[in-house]
Amino acid sequence: MSQSFADLGVSRQVANALARRGINKPFPVQRLVIDDVLDGHDVLVQSPTGSGKTLAFGVPLVDRLPDRAEPGSALILAPTRELAAQIVDELSEIAEARGFRIAAVYGGVGFGPQIKRAQRAQIIVACPGRLEDLIDRRAINLDRVEMLVLDEADRMLDMGFKPAVDRLVARTPEDRQTLFFSATLDGLAGKVARRYTYEPRRHVHEPEPEKGAEIAHRFVHLDSGGQKLPALVAELRSTGTGRALVFVRTKRGADRLVKRLGGKNVTAVAMHGNKSQSQRQKALARFERGDVETLVATDVAARGLDVDDITHVINFDVPEDADVYTHRTGRTGRAGRSGEAVSFVLSEQARDTRRMARALGLDREFQRA
Repeated sequence: MSQSFADLGVSRQVANALARRGINKPFPVQRLVIDDVLDGHDVLVQSPTGSGKTLAFGVPLVDRLPDRAEPGSALILAPTRELAAQIVDELSEIAEARGFRIAAVYGGVGFGPQIKRAQRAQIIVACPGRLEDLIDRRAINLDRVEMLVLDEADRMLDMGFKPAVDRLVARTPEDRQTLFFSATLDGLAGKVARRYTYEPRRHVHEPEPEKGAEIAHRFVHLDSGGQKLPALVAELRSTGTGRALVFVRTKRGADRLVKRLGGKNVTAVAMHGNKSQSQRQKALARFERGDVETLVATDVAARGLDVDDITHVINFDVPEDADVYTHRTGRTGRAGRSGEAVSFVLSEQARDTRRMARALGLDREFQRA
């Protein structure tokens, strides 16, 4: 007999709010974590994007807050604007079921309306940089934080947010409950996790490969950078290529590639950190609707991206390591569908890329190219 959210101790209000969205049975990571959080333990959780981790921390967080929780009682730190917005969307209904407000705090939008929402919200979802800006303006403080969540903590560290996160955590009460979610608990992420938490319960969730899901990996060897654009256009125009996500290394490179594709009569949109929040949301909406079938993105902008029916992930600029490659290519071949991952490899990149492919068990695919 499978567990329900009620079996895990989730309140009737929250369980009913989930049921109205058609969510009746917890995912594996939620079954691992919810009970410990409801019991008041700090937790360290290793779980990848797309595993259901937002509800794994969001459901018990909403239920742990007291009925008359004050504004600023819970703080969720996230590395990007997109992820912060997604968390707010995911948790708004269950927060409302208990009479709580939730607000996002991130850059790229005006201070005024954001401050007003944050000052009234019991749950704040924030990117570190903008949150420090609001604290410096004395618009909000963290003195009342009872629950602290660090989501995609490894990514925040990779993006250079460690000093800011250290300062923010130091501003919260020592007796807070801390939930630390990361794709890895090794190395720096593990050290930081142990410092932020007290006698935490540790959970590692490694999802089984999705049944029927299959990603074909291809490495395209090119002699020079000048061959990359024609190779990309050929891939995008080939039979069977539908919705394609193209990864580049830099923000400027994303904009430049969109313009160059336009010159070849291929319509694409870019998504990266220099775009305003409105621009990024519009680009993603056009891609999700199918108005545009090619999205050019940097790794930061695409973190946590979950769009149905991406048939191809194309590494216009090859990733620097195996972890980034796995994250990028995991945007296709989802929910049992097949997908294709294509990487353009220049001559001077062959040695490093071969090493990465071997580490991923893709040596045969690399040699076949």
